[in-house]
Amino acid sequence: MTARLAWGWCLASLHDNGQVLDAWFPEPQLAAYDDTPAPKSLIPGADPLRHVTTKLLLVGIDLDQPPVDVPDAYLRLHLLSHRLVRPRTINLDALFDVLPIVLWSCVGPCLPEDFPAIRLSLAPHGSQVDSYALDRIPRMLDYVVPSGVRIGDANRVRLGAYLAAGTTVMHEGFVNYNAGTLGRSMVEGRISQGVIVGDGSDIGGGASIMGTLSGGGKEQITVGTGCLLGANSGLGISLGNNCVIEAGLYLTAGTKVSLPDSTVVSASELSGNHNLLFLRDSLSGRVCAREQRNQAVTLSPALHRTED
Repeated sequence: MTARLAWGWCLASLHDNGQVLDAWFPEPQLAAYDDTPAPKSLIPGADPLRHVTTKLLLVGIDLDQPPVDVPDAYLRLHLLSHRLVRPRTINLDALFDVLPIVLWSCVGPCLPEDFPAIRLSLAPHGSQVDSYALDRIPRMLDYVVPSGVRIGDANRVRLGAYLAAGTTVMHEGFVNYNAGTLGRSMVEGRISQGVIVGDGSDIGGGASIMGTLSGGGKEQITVGTGCLLGANSGLGISLGNNCVIEAGLYLTAGTKVSLPDSTVVSASELSGNHNLLFLRDSLSGRVCAREQRNQAVTLSPALHRTED
Protein backbone atom coordinates (compact mmCIF):
# COMPACT_ATOMS: atom_id res chain seq x y z
CA MET A 1 0.00 0.00 0.00
CA THR A 2 1.17 3.54 -0.78
CA ALA A 3 1.95 5.59 2.31
CA ARG A 4 -0.29 8.58 3.00
CA LEU A 5 2.09 11.45 3.66
CA ALA A 6 1.82 15.03 4.90
CA TRP A 7 4.33 17.75 5.62
CA GLY A 8 4.65 21.35 6.71
CA TRP A 9 6.99 24.08 7.89
CA CYS A 10 6.29 25.16 11.44
CA LEU A 11 7.42 27.44 14.20
CA ALA A 12 7.94 25.25 17.26
CA SER A 13 8.16 26.65 20.79
CA LEU A 14 11.18 25.04 22.45
CA HIS A 15 11.68 25.45 26.20
CA ASP A 16 15.18 25.84 27.62
CA ASN A 17 14.89 22.34 29.09
CA GLY A 18 14.41 20.87 25.58
CA GLN A 19 10.63 20.33 25.80
CA VAL A 20 8.65 21.35 22.70
CA LEU A 21 5.50 23.13 23.90
CA ASP A 22 3.64 23.61 20.62
CA ALA A 23 4.05 23.95 16.86
CA TRP A 24 2.24 26.23 14.41
CA PHE A 25 1.79 25.09 10.78
CA PRO A 26 0.29 27.95 8.73
CA GLU A 27 0.28 25.96 5.46
CA PRO A 28 0.21 22.19 6.07
CA GLN A 29 0.27 20.04 2.96
CA LEU A 30 -1.31 16.66 2.28
CA ALA A 31 1.42 15.12 0.09
CA ALA A 32 5.07 14.16 0.04
CA TYR A 33 7.49 17.04 0.61
CA ASP A 34 8.23 18.79 -2.70
CA ASP A 35 11.21 21.03 -1.78
CA THR A 36 9.00 24.06 -1.10
CA PRO A 37 11.03 26.52 1.00
CA ALA A 38 9.81 27.81 4.35
CA PRO A 39 7.39 30.77 4.23
CA LYS A 40 9.25 34.04 4.79
CA SER A 41 6.61 35.01 7.35
CA LEU A 42 7.85 32.31 9.74
CA ILE A 43 10.52 34.15 11.72
CA PRO A 44 12.23 32.38 14.65
CA GLY A 45 12.75 34.29 17.86
CA ALA A 46 13.22 34.07 21.61
CA ASP A 47 11.23 34.97 24.71
CA PRO A 48 13.52 34.94 27.76
CA LEU A 49 10.57 35.62 30.07
CA ARG A 50 8.98 32.26 29.16
CA HIS A 51 12.37 30.53 28.66
CA VAL A 52 11.20 29.72 25.13
CA THR A 53 12.85 29.89 21.72
CA THR A 54 10.81 29.50 18.53
CA LYS A 55 12.55 27.41 15.89
CA LEU A 56 11.77 26.76 12.25
CA LEU A 57 11.20 23.07 11.56
CA LEU A 58 10.29 21.00 8.52
CA VAL A 59 8.05 18.10 9.57
CA GLY A 60 7.00 15.13 7.46
CA ILE A 61 4.70 12.36 8.66
CA ASP A 62 2.97 9.13 7.65
CA LEU A 63 -0.73 9.55 8.45
CA ASP A 64 -1.19 5.84 9.07
CA GLN A 65 1.50 5.67 11.75
CA PRO A 66 0.98 7.03 15.29
CA PRO A 67 2.48 10.43 16.19
CA VAL A 68 6.04 10.22 17.48
CA ASP A 69 6.62 13.70 18.93
CA VAL A 70 5.02 17.09 19.52
CA PRO A 71 5.50 18.60 16.01
CA ASP A 72 4.17 15.37 14.47
CA ALA A 73 1.05 15.52 16.68
CA TYR A 74 0.47 19.21 15.95
CA LEU A 75 0.70 18.66 12.20
CA ARG A 76 -2.07 16.06 12.46
CA LEU A 77 -4.27 18.43 14.47
CA HIS A 78 -3.65 21.23 11.97
CA LEU A 79 -4.58 18.97 9.04
CA LEU A 80 -7.93 18.32 10.69
CA SER A 81 -8.71 21.96 11.46
CA HIS A 82 -7.57 23.06 7.98
CA ARG A 83 -10.13 20.53 6.66
CA LEU A 84 -7.46 18.64 4.72
CA VAL A 85 -8.40 15.34 6.38
CA ARG A 86 -11.67 14.28 7.97
CA PRO A 87 -12.07 13.02 11.54
CA ARG A 88 -11.38 9.32 12.08
CA THR A 89 -9.24 9.04 8.92
CA ILE A 90 -5.72 9.44 10.35
CA ASN A 91 -3.80 7.71 13.12
CA LEU A 92 -3.99 9.59 16.43
CA ASP A 93 -3.11 6.66 18.69
CA ALA A 94 -1.28 7.65 21.88
CA LEU A 95 -1.63 11.35 21.02
CA PHE A 96 -1.63 12.29 24.68
CA ASP A 97 1.54 10.30 25.28
CA VAL A 98 3.56 12.76 23.18
CA LEU A 99 1.78 16.04 24.06
CA PRO A 100 2.86 17.80 27.26
CA ILE A 101 0.52 19.64 29.62
CA VAL A 102 0.94 23.34 28.83
CA LEU A 103 -0.25 26.54 30.50
CA TRP A 104 -1.91 28.46 27.68
CA SER A 105 -1.79 32.20 28.32
CA CYS A 106 -2.02 35.58 26.63
CA VAL A 107 1.80 35.75 26.52
CA GLY A 108 2.06 32.35 24.85
CA PRO A 109 2.46 28.71 25.89
CA CYS A 110 4.35 28.20 29.14
CA LEU A 111 5.48 25.36 31.30
CA PRO A 112 3.05 25.29 34.26
CA GLU A 113 5.86 25.58 36.81
CA ASP A 114 7.17 28.75 35.11
CA PHE A 115 3.87 30.60 35.07
CA PRO A 116 3.86 32.05 38.64
CA ALA A 117 7.24 33.69 38.03
CA ILE A 118 6.10 34.99 34.64
CA ARG A 119 3.05 36.57 36.24
CA LEU A 120 5.17 38.18 38.98
CA SER A 121 7.65 39.54 36.45
CA LEU A 122 4.92 41.34 34.53
CA ALA A 123 2.89 42.55 37.53
CA PRO A 124 5.10 45.59 38.36
CA HIS A 125 4.58 46.84 34.80
CA GLY A 126 0.80 46.73 35.20
CA SER A 127 0.37 43.87 32.76
CA GLN A 128 -2.56 41.54 33.30
CA VAL A 129 -1.57 37.97 32.43
CA ASP A 130 -4.58 35.89 31.48
CA SER A 131 -4.39 32.11 31.53
CA TYR A 132 -6.80 30.27 29.22
CA ALA A 133 -6.26 26.63 30.02
CA LEU A 134 -3.98 23.99 31.51
CA ASP A 135 -4.20 21.25 28.93
CA ARG A 136 -2.45 19.21 26.25
CA ILE A 137 -4.40 20.63 23.30
CA PRO A 138 -4.92 24.38 22.76
CA ARG A 139 -7.77 26.41 21.30
CA MET A 140 -8.22 26.01 17.57
CA LEU A 141 -8.56 29.70 16.79
CA ASP A 142 -5.08 30.46 18.12
CA TYR A 143 -3.69 28.35 15.26
CA VAL A 144 -6.32 27.87 12.55
CA VAL A 145 -9.21 30.12 11.48
CA PRO A 146 -11.37 28.08 9.07
CA SER A 147 -13.45 29.98 6.55
CA GLY A 148 -17.21 30.18 6.70
CA VAL A 149 -17.78 29.32 10.37
CA ARG A 150 -18.98 31.15 13.48
CA ILE A 151 -17.66 30.34 16.97
CA GLY A 152 -19.21 32.05 19.99
CA ASP A 153 -16.44 31.12 22.45
CA ALA A 154 -12.92 30.25 21.25
CA ASN A 155 -12.24 28.31 24.45
CA ARG A 156 -14.79 25.66 23.47
CA VAL A 157 -13.28 24.46 20.20
CA ARG A 158 -10.01 22.54 20.42
CA LEU A 159 -7.29 22.39 17.79
CA GLY A 160 -8.01 19.31 15.70
CA ALA A 161 -11.73 20.07 15.41
CA TYR A 162 -13.10 19.82 11.86
CA LEU A 163 -15.75 22.47 11.17
CA ALA A 164 -17.32 22.56 7.72
CA ALA A 165 -18.27 25.88 6.16
CA GLY A 166 -21.69 26.98 7.40
CA THR A 167 -21.20 25.60 10.93
CA THR A 168 -22.19 27.76 13.89
CA VAL A 169 -20.84 26.86 17.33
CA MET A 170 -22.78 28.84 19.92
CA HIS A 171 -21.28 30.02 23.22
CA GLU A 172 -22.18 26.83 25.10
CA GLY A 173 -21.32 24.50 22.22
CA PHE A 174 -18.16 22.38 22.33
CA VAL A 175 -16.18 20.54 19.66
CA ASN A 176 -13.28 18.25 20.55
CA TYR A 177 -10.35 17.24 18.36
CA ASN A 178 -10.85 14.49 15.76
CA ALA A 179 -14.53 15.39 15.66
CA GLY A 180 -16.80 17.89 13.99
CA THR A 181 -19.29 18.72 11.26
CA LEU A 182 -19.42 17.77 7.59
CA GLY A 183 -21.82 20.50 6.49
CA ARG A 184 -23.94 23.38 7.76
CA SER A 185 -24.79 22.62 11.37
CA MET A 186 -25.90 24.32 14.57
CA VAL A 187 -23.85 23.28 17.61
CA GLU A 188 -25.22 24.32 21.00
CA GLY A 189 -24.26 21.05 22.70
CA ARG A 190 -21.22 18.81 22.94
CA ILE A 191 -19.50 17.04 20.04
CA SER A 192 -17.05 14.67 21.73
CA GLN A 193 -13.84 13.15 20.34
CA GLY A 194 -14.50 10.86 17.38
CA VAL A 195 -18.03 12.14 16.69
CA ILE A 196 -19.07 13.23 13.18
CA VAL A 197 -22.21 15.33 12.54
CA GLY A 198 -23.79 15.44 9.09
CA ASP A 199 -25.01 18.37 7.03
CA GLY A 200 -28.09 20.23 8.25
CA SER A 201 -28.11 18.74 11.75
CA ASP A 202 -28.75 20.64 14.98
CA ILE A 203 -27.11 19.69 18.29
CA GLY A 204 -29.42 21.41 20.77
CA GLY A 205 -28.47 23.35 23.88
CA GLY A 206 -26.91 21.11 26.53
CA ALA A 207 -27.11 18.01 24.31
CA SER A 208 -24.20 15.58 24.62
CA ILE A 209 -22.83 12.96 22.23
CA MET A 210 -20.70 10.20 23.72
CA GLY A 211 -17.06 10.07 22.65
CA THR A 212 -14.32 7.50 23.07
CA LEU A 213 -11.73 9.28 25.22
CA SER A 214 -12.87 7.76 28.51
CA GLY A 215 -15.22 5.18 29.93
CA GLY A 216 -13.98 2.33 27.77
CA GLY A 217 -16.33 3.04 24.85
CA LYS A 218 -15.09 2.03 21.40
CA GLU A 219 -18.14 2.92 19.29
CA GLN A 220 -17.54 6.06 17.22
CA ILE A 221 -20.81 7.87 16.75
CA THR A 222 -22.06 9.40 13.52
CA VAL A 223 -25.06 11.73 13.33
CA GLY A 224 -26.63 11.74 9.86
CA THR A 225 -27.97 14.63 7.84
CA GLY A 226 -30.98 16.66 8.92
CA CYS A 227 -31.04 15.39 12.51
CA LEU A 228 -32.04 17.17 15.71
CA LEU A 229 -30.79 16.44 19.22
CA GLY A 230 -33.23 18.23 21.50
CA ALA A 231 -32.04 20.40 24.37
CA ASN A 232 -30.32 18.43 27.16
CA SER A 233 -30.62 15.16 25.28
CA GLY A 234 -27.87 12.56 25.06
CA LEU A 235 -26.77 10.15 22.38
CA GLY A 236 -24.84 6.90 22.65
CA ILE A 237 -25.65 5.35 19.25
CA SER A 238 -25.30 6.52 15.66
CA LEU A 239 -28.24 8.15 13.89
CA GLY A 240 -29.15 7.84 10.25
CA ASN A 241 -30.64 10.74 8.33
CA ASN A 242 -33.70 12.73 9.43
CA CYS A 243 -33.76 11.55 13.06
CA VAL A 244 -34.87 13.41 16.19
CA ILE A 245 -34.20 12.82 19.88
CA GLU A 246 -36.72 14.43 22.21
CA ALA A 247 -35.45 17.11 24.59
CA GLY A 248 -34.13 15.63 27.82
CA LEU A 249 -33.97 12.03 26.57
CA TYR A 250 -30.63 10.28 27.04
CA LEU A 251 -30.36 7.39 24.60
CA THR A 252 -27.56 4.94 25.39
CA ALA A 253 -26.74 1.76 23.49
CA GLY A 254 -28.47 -0.32 26.17
CA THR A 255 -31.64 1.77 26.45
CA LYS A 256 -34.74 -0.38 25.88
CA VAL A 257 -36.85 1.10 23.09
CA SER A 258 -40.46 0.26 22.33
CA LEU A 259 -41.32 0.04 18.63
CA PRO A 260 -44.72 0.75 17.03
CA ASP A 261 -45.50 -2.98 16.87
CA SER A 262 -44.91 -3.19 20.66
CA THR A 263 -41.64 -5.13 20.35
CA VAL A 264 -38.81 -3.94 22.56
CA VAL A 265 -35.20 -3.74 21.40
CA SER A 266 -31.96 -2.24 22.66
CA ALA A 267 -31.21 1.14 21.12
CA SER A 268 -27.98 -0.30 19.68
CA GLU A 269 -30.13 -2.40 17.31
CA LEU A 270 -31.47 0.84 15.81
CA SER A 271 -28.04 2.46 15.41
CA GLY A 272 -27.71 4.14 12.02
CA ASN A 273 -31.36 3.76 11.03
CA HIS A 274 -33.04 6.62 9.20
CA ASN A 275 -36.27 8.58 9.84
CA LEU A 276 -36.70 7.84 13.54
CA LEU A 277 -38.18 9.95 16.32
CA PHE A 278 -37.06 8.91 19.81
CA LEU A 279 -39.23 10.07 22.71
CA ARG A 280 -40.32 9.11 26.20
CA ASP A 281 -44.01 8.30 26.72
CA SER A 282 -45.13 10.78 29.36
CA LEU A 283 -47.64 8.30 30.84
CA SER A 284 -45.74 5.02 30.87
CA GLY A 285 -42.19 6.38 30.98
CA ARG A 286 -41.16 4.02 28.18
CA VAL A 287 -38.66 5.15 25.55
CA CYS A 288 -40.31 4.82 22.15
CA ALA A 289 -39.18 5.04 18.54
CA ARG A 290 -41.60 6.27 15.91
CA GLU A 291 -41.29 6.70 12.17
CA GLN A 292 -40.60 10.25 11.04
CA ARG A 293 -40.98 11.01 7.35
CA ASN A 294 -42.93 14.22 6.86
CA GLN A 295 -40.92 16.51 9.12
CA ALA A 296 -37.47 17.91 8.43
CA VAL A 297 -35.00 19.88 10.52
CA THR A 298 -34.58 23.35 9.03
CA LEU A 299 -31.62 25.56 9.88
CA SER A 300 -31.79 29.33 9.54
CA PRO A 301 -30.12 30.39 6.25
CA ALA A 302 -29.05 33.70 7.82
CA LEU A 303 -27.24 31.96 10.67
CA HIS A 304 -25.32 29.56 8.47
CA ARG A 305 -24.47 31.51 5.33
CA THR A 306 -20.76 31.43 4.51
CA GLU A 307 -20.53 34.79 2.77
CA ASP A 308 -19.63 37.98 4.64
